[in-house]
Amino acid sequence: MTDIEKLTDEELIEKIRSNDHNLYAVIIDRYKNKLLRYAINIVHDDDKASHIVQDSFIKAYINLKGFNTNKSFSSWIYRIVHNESINIIKKYHKEVSILDDFDFGSDENIEEDFEKKEIVIKIEKCLKEIPLLYSEPLSLYYMDDKSYQEISDILRIPMGTVAVRINRAKKIMKKICQKI
Repeated sequence: MTDIEKLTDEELIEKIRSNDHNLYAVIIDRYKNKLLRYAINIVHDDDKASHIVQDSFIKAYINLKGFNTNKSFSSWIYRIVHNESINIIKKYHKEVSILDDFDFGSDENIEEDFEKKEIVIKIEKCLKEIPLLYSEPLSLYYMDDKSYQEISDILRIPMGTVAVRINRAKKIMKKICQKI
């Protein structure tokens, strides 16, 4: 692990602000997969999600000087992705997305890969049935390992509301998954 990789996000931002702009690639590497998964969970479309993440990184870079390094960069960038995702949902709310073809890793474990893919598809199907109000905090908590405080910062809702929504989401998810 290099010295750069050991730096916190906030320390990297300080270095980027002081004209070491190439370090932004480290930030992108740290967050691109997590943010993509998060955006997909919101918009349910891989292509739109990748555009959202790309646009979010650009917006974050442009507004880096306005970022308060005393706060969490993670919550800030997730909030940008959240806002971009909601804008896309509003823009394309009547479109229907089509599932992509399966992409299996190796031929050796094709049955195991298929079973894992089936489970993921079922979970995603259940998540799609849950209103965004509940699926978003549930996804942030379980899939992105965000704390209640971070979810509160990202969604700009009180921590108590986060707890209630996650609890309700689990109950709704259980009912929906039992039907499917």
